Amino acid sequence: RCVCVTGIQGMSLSVRQAACVRIQRGMCVCPAGTVAGLGVEGVTPARGGPAGRGGGRGLRRFEEIPHTGSSGWLNLVKFWREDRFKLLHKHMERTFNTLGPIYRERLGTQSTVNILLPSDISELFRSEGLHPRRMTLQPWATHRETRQHSKGVFLKNGAEWRADRLLLNREAMMAPAVRRFLPLLDEVARDFCRQLATRVEKEGGKEERGYSLTIDPSPDLFRFALEASCHVLYGERIGLFSTSPSQESQKFIFAVERMLATTPPLLYLPPRLLWRLGAPLWTQHATAWDIIFSHAEKRIQRGVQRLRSTQAAGGGSGGAEGEFTGILGQLMDKGQLSLELIRANITELMAGGVDTTAVPLQFALYELGRNPAVQEQVRGQVKAAWARGGGDAHKALQGAPLLKGLVKETLRLYPVGITVQRYPVRDIIIQNYHIPAGTCVQACLYPLGRSRDVFQDPERFDPGRWGTQESGEGAGGGGGFRSLAFGFGARQCVGRRIAENEMQLLLMHVSEGGMEV
Repeated sequence: RCVCVTGIQGMSLSVRQAACVRIQRGMCVCPAGTVAGLGVEGVTPARGGPAGRGGGRGLRRFEEIPHTGSSGWLNLVKFWREDRFKLLHKHMERTFNTLGPIYRERLGTQSTVNILLPSDISELFRSEGLHPRRMTLQPWATHRETRQHSKGVFLKNGAEWRADRLLLNREAMMAPAVRRFLPLLDEVARDFCRQLATRVEKEGGKEERGYSLTIDPSPDLFRFALEASCHVLYGERIGLFSTSPSQESQKFIFAVERMLATTPPLLYLPPRLLWRLGAPLWTQHATAWDIIFSHAEKRIQRGVQRLRSTQAAGGGSGGAEGEFTGILGQLMDKGQLSLELIRANITELMAGGVDTTAVPLQFALYELGRNPAVQEQVRGQVKAAWARGGGDAHKALQGAPLLKGLVKETLRLYPVGITVQRYPVRDIIIQNYHIPAGTCVQACLYPLGRSRDVFQDPERFDPGRWGTQESGEGAGGGGGFRSLAFGFGARQCVGRRIAENEMQLLLMHVSEGGMEV
């Protein structure tokens, strides 16, 4: 039976209008916790223009790097007046096209150096040090401080960050952890696809090859992302696939969107002053975080009660029969992080695991819908892998590398976050310019993903290109530094394995179940 979920029109509307709005509003932070560098037009090349790597010139001073204007506050006023927060990625792309592969940006009190070539990004990451540091999201930090909440690893730096991060890696990043939570993600993905198939048959029109239904997938995918995240983090289903999903969960999704939308304008303003003044922008931001924390707190308290009951019965976090009941249970059972630190990190994972999964899935379905040849290629590989794996999801994923390429290609063209930043621990040289240690340098993902200097035919959607990513495609060099949607190294997104497998499993079951988009 072939269930046909058509809707290039419906899906196109969702992705280009609804989903694009979300991705622009949420561009301040990516799965790896990256922050968009804000900027303005009116770019001003430095004397002599940009110097290319190996361009025959001597080492040039930091001040000679092309820039977008010397007055940070004037830039900020102009940026605010022209409402450029919504199109940060396009601003960066235009500025690179004007000034070359490196430029400086001053906005308010912040100053950054922006780069896009993989070879330059490689040089940046070689100097990140033992405790990689990125731009602090001060509005988020101020919320934790004013509400007296502990900070998770996303907002920490130094030795304290590293100690907590190593503990979280064991439960969220390492291969044994993935094998534990993969069945939970698979269960949610299967249920979602079954529900979708049922809906198509009930509401769709009968056609020669099956049923056809045009839908806006956005609300369904957001519910899927929240259901899957809760199942892995808390070890419980929250019932978002029912005919009447809870208002609490819908409120949580709205709060995440509001929190992300209010973050960029607050990045270069004094949040503590706004807090004291009761400014509406700050109030909206803080209220959104309060809802997110309240949602997480209820589930954490249930997890604590569940663990205590299990321990009283002589079991561990896995339950009486050794069943995996979520990352929360694992962390509490190990006892190496305090409950307050567990609460902080679980809440951050929840807040970062909805938009950053649901929006890329919308774009993946959109691209499959308008590239039927790619869709058939993915479906063929998935069905063969599914048969070889005997219906085992883990084996099927291993045998279908195009699914991984599909996710990477989607995030290349439509990154949820648009920069990854580091503060190098030593002086470095990029594009013949001297950059002092401690400078905020950010790799700009949207211009990187669409650069002809890095990718051949960058506008073409081709998941297969990632099978040869290390072969030096394009002139950008830098090998694996073409795909940075989840960050890099020790500071990459702690929820990366959850997000990657969540997206791949949903796309696998859509393909394996005979659905067409």
